[in-house]
Amino acid sequence: MSGGPGLESLVDQTISVITNDGRNIVGVLKGFDQATNIILDESHERVFSTKEGVQQLVLGLYIIRGDNISIVGELDADLDSSLDWSKMRAYPLKPVIH
Repeated sequence: MSGGPGLESLVDQTISVITNDGRNIVGVLKGFDQATNIILDESHERVFSTKEGVQQLVLGLYIIRGDNISIVGELDADLDSSLDWSKMRAYPLKPVIH
């Protein structure tokens, strides 16, 4: 596989992806290509709100087009699992404007 810099080291690890439209999708990176299209398994979307806790919508196996990806980051699984997402409050991310 070839693609974005550093993605090779993240295969089979849990990552967080911020899309250009402000979505936060978390899942296990299973693959990617030269256009940085990525395949996530066991994925879910985290929907943030200032009024209620973070909703986690199950997506399962999910493909994200490379041209819709703004940020890809490695997730610290221990820290992530220790957080109570149902009590988190935050403004939803706004879309990225190029």
